Amino acid sequence: MNAASSAAPALNLASALADCRQLLPDRPERAAEKAREVLAGAPECAEAYRLLGTALRLLGDDDGATEAELSAISASVRDPELISAASALVDNDLPLAESILRPVLKRRPTDVAAIRMMAELAARIGRLGDAENLLRRALELAPAFTAARANLATVLYKQQRPAEALEELDRITAQGESDLAHSSLRAAAVGRLGGHEEAIALYRQVLERHPGDPRIWMSVGHNLRTLGRVDEAIAAYRKGAELRPEFGEIWWSLANLKTFRFSDREVDAMRQALAHEGLTPENEVHLNFALGKAMEDRAQWAKSFAHYETANRERRTALDYDPGEIERQVDRSISVLTPEFFAERKGFGCPSPDPIFIVGLPRAGSTLVEQILSSHPKVEGTTEHPDIPMISRRLAGAEGEKGTRRYPAFLESLTADQCRALGEEYLQRIAPQRVTDRPFFIDKLPNNWAFLGLIKLILPNAKIVDARRHPLACGFSNFKQHFARGQPFTYDLSDIGNYYRQYVRMMRHIDEVLPGWVTRIVNEDLVADPEGEIRRLVASLGLEWDDACLAHHETRRPIRTPSAEQVRQPINASGTEQWRHYEPWLGPLADALGDTVADWRR
Repeated sequence: MNAASSAAPALNLASALADCRQLLPDRPERAAEKAREVLAGAPECAEAYRLLGTALRLLGDDDGATEAELSAISASVRDPELISAASALVDNDLPLAESILRPVLKRRPTDVAAIRMMAELAARIGRLGDAENLLRRALELAPAFTAARANLATVLYKQQRPAEALEELDRITAQGESDLAHSSLRAAAVGRLGGHEEAIALYRQVLERHPGDPRIWMSVGHNLRTLGRVDEAIAAYRKGAELRPEFGEIWWSLANLKTFRFSDREVDAMRQALAHEGLTPENEVHLNFALGKAMEDRAQWAKSFAHYETANRERRTALDYDPGEIERQVDRSISVLTPEFFAERKGFGCPSPDPIFIVGLPRAGSTLVEQILSSHPKVEGTTEHPDIPMISRRLAGAEGEKGTRRYPAFLESLTADQCRALGEEYLQRIAPQRVTDRPFFIDKLPNNWAFLGLIKLILPNAKIVDARRHPLACGFSNFKQHFARGQPFTYDLSDIGNYYRQYVRMMRHIDEVLPGWVTRIVNEDLVADPEGEIRRLVASLGLEWDDACLAHHETRRPIRTPSAEQVRQPINASGTEQWRHYEPWLGPLADALGDTVADWRR
C-alpha cells in the first residue's frame, strides 16, 4: 500500500468531521446523523462523540447528549498523547505535561479530558482561578463529567469558597456518583463553614469503610480540637500515628495542641520515623517541628532549636519567597496612602460597621483578643478570612500580566461605586461564616495589616485592632510554628525580623494618616493587667461593657488557630518569656529587627 492510499482514511475522517461541524449551527439533526456515520466506521473517534453530543444538546436530547459526551471522554483518555500527558502529571513533570497538552487543545479545543488535565496542571502551580475557568468550560461542554465537577469542588474549596464547593458536590450526589473522596471533601467543606459536628459524623462514615486512612483520623482530630474536645482529638491523632508512624503531619498536629506533652515512647516513635527509608521531605519537616516541641517541653533547648532550625531550613528551601517584596509594598503604601488620598475619598465604600479586623503577626496574641471580644454578646468570632488579600490580588491582576499594578497603586483609580461594591462583596463572602445574629463579627487574618488602605476605602466604618507582642518573643514563636499556608516569611529568622520591622513601619504610617482608627493591644500589657486592657479594648470599639469579656476562657466556641487550647484557659504569663531560653540562637532575628527591638511598642 502506498503513502497516498494509507493516508486516505485519515483524510476522509477529517473531511467528515469538518462537514459535521459545518452542519451543527443550522442543521443539528443532520450533524448528528453525520457523526453517527463517522462512529460506525471509527467507533473510537472522540471528536465524533463530542460533535454528536453537541448536536443532541441542540436538539434537546439531554440524555443522549450526556451519553455521547461521556463516550467522548472515554475515547479521549485512550489517546496516546493524553496518556503521555497523564504520565507526566503522575511524575509531576509539569513542563512536559504542558508541552503535550497545549498543542492538543489547540487542535481540539473542546476535548474535555485534555481541558481537565490542563486544569489539574494549573491547580498544581497555584493558578486556582485558571483551573476553575478551565473546569467550568469542561462542564459546560460535558455537564455529566463527574471527575471534572469533583475537581471544581476541590479548587473552590482551596480558594476558601466552601459553600460553592458544596453546591458542586450536591450535583455529584444528585447524579448518584458520590464516592469516599467526595464524602471527605464534603466533610472538609462543612467543617470550614462551622458545621464541625456534622463534619465529624461525615468523616466517621468514611472511616467505617476506610478505617486505615490516617488522614481521615487527622481530619477528625482537627474538628474535635476546634470544638474544644481535646482528649478525643488526641485519641484520633494517636490512632492515625499508630497506623502510619512516618506520617509527620499527624505528629505535628499533636505538637500543635500546645498544651500536649509527648511521652518518651512517642518521642522514640518519631525518631524512628525520622530515620524511615524513603521519608518524604514534607514528613521530615513535620517530624522535626514536632520533635522541636518535644525537646522544648523537656527543657533541652539546644536539641529543640536544632530540630526547629532543620525543619525551617528545609521548608524555606522549598518556598519561592522574596523577603524584599513586603518592604517594597510598604514603601508603595506610604507613598500612596497620604492624608490627602483619604480626604479626597471621604464617603467611599460600604458604610456597614459590622467588621472588626484583628491584624498583626501570627502568634502575637490575636486569638486571645478574638476570644475576649467573642465573649461579648454583640460580637461573633468567625475565623481568619482570606478575602481581603484575594480581592487585592484580583484588582491588581495576575502577576506577570501586561499592565499589572501592584497594591496599592490600583486603589487610586477606584470609584466610589466600585469601593461600595467591593465592601458589599466582602460582606457577602463572609455571610456563610456568620451563624449568629450578633451585629459585629471578627476577621482575624493577621496579614490584613498590609491591606489597611483597601479596607479603609471599601469598609470605612470597620474597626481595627492591632495585636502586638515583643518582637523576639513573637518572632521565635513564628519560627517554631509550621503553618499550613500563607505565612512564607516564618521559616527564616532574618525573614521574620524584616517582616516584623515592615509591619511596625506600616502601622506607624497608618497611625499618622488615620489617627485613632487603630486600637493597639500589647500582649505583655494584657497579661500584666487583664481587666484594665480588656476594658480599654471594649471601650475603644464603642461597645458597652460586659463582664463576660473577663470570663472569656469560659466561652465555648469553635477555634481553629494554634492557640485554641491556650485561650480556653485564664490569662497567664507562662509563655511570655519562653523565647529567652533560645536567645543564644536568635542573633539573625535581632539583627534583622534593628532599632525595632527597642521601640516596637509604638
